[in-house]
Amino acid sequence: MIHLDTSFLILALDAGSPQSRELNAWLHAGVTLGMSAVAWTEFLCGPLSTSQLATADSIVGPRADYTGADAAVAAQLFNETGRRRGTLRDCMIAAVALRDGARLATGDEADFRRFEPLGLKLA
Repeated sequence: MIHLDTSFLILALDAGSPQSRELNAWLHAGVTLGMSAVAWTEFLCGPLSTSQLATADSIVGPRADYTGADAAVAAQLFNETGRRRGTLRDCMIAAVALRDGARLATGDEADFRRFEPLGLKLA
């Protein structure tokens, strides 16, 4: 399973982008694509068109809920990676991917690489 980060999904909706080609390859290979409810919320905040929403809704499989256990992991990620202002949502998204054993596809790899030593795998 691959979880999509908001930035990846936005970039993937641009036909012809590298992310769009990667997404299409995963879809053709039968890879299950999911997303955390946290990242889905970010995506829904837009701006986005009705057709972008419909396309994303058809691509993204399960939207994984954010749980109390995820909150504890997100706090650990936040504390162990320097308590950087503005990074809590990234910690939340990473925590859900870790719980699901999913690789994370992101358009902002630099923001998520710091979680790799803590178990996160990027797609």
